[in-house]
Amino acid sequence: MRLFLSFFLFLFFSTQSNAEIGKETGFEIPRYVSLKSDDTNIRVGPSKNYPIIKKYIIKNYPLKIIDEYDDWRKVEDFKRTIGWVHKSLISGNRTGIVLTNNEEYIEVFNSINGNSIGKLGSGNIVNIDKCKIEWCSISLNNFYGWVNKKNIWGVKNKEIVNIGYTQILEDFYWKSLNVINAERLFWLGR
Repeated sequence: MRLFLSFFLFLFFSTQSNAEIGKETGFEIPRYVSLKSDDTNIRVGPSKNYPIIKKYIIKNYPLKIIDEYDDWRKVEDFKRTIGWVHKSLISGNRTGIVLTNNEEYIEVFNSINGNSIGKLGSGNIVNIDKCKIEWCSISLNNFYGWVNKKNIWGVKNKEIVNIGYTQILEDFYWKSLNVINAERLFWLGR
């Protein structure tokens, strides 16, 4: 038992030490955030004295924090533009940008590997409600669904977001409903 506990503690602390921690906030770096405002300047350096290199006019635009200095955060967008933004202009709300692989749209499903309920175009900004290893539950306006994580910029590759204990029940419900609907369609088609 001691051997198992020692091994578990070793694994836990060795994986924790690989993550870089921000000097100002103590949060993991890199991490994803979004913009609070629809008028945000990205600057060359961490001060208002530095020139503006880019202006964002879209609220909830996702950014990746890659460094911290005082009240400023060094950020990168999905086009790899890097600059500094004041911490008062960013939010911890998780959003992402829909990306496609040479296709116009991505499929949105009612559950993981479930039934298609719609499509989203490349460039749409969506709320990231929760993520599993390969899938994210997203929302846009009043529409909700699951998309493959590889099609979203704004979440780490194997990152898990807001998954609670009830997720197992929710997954079981949707999987059962999809099976029942498939059976019904099979019998109606005969």
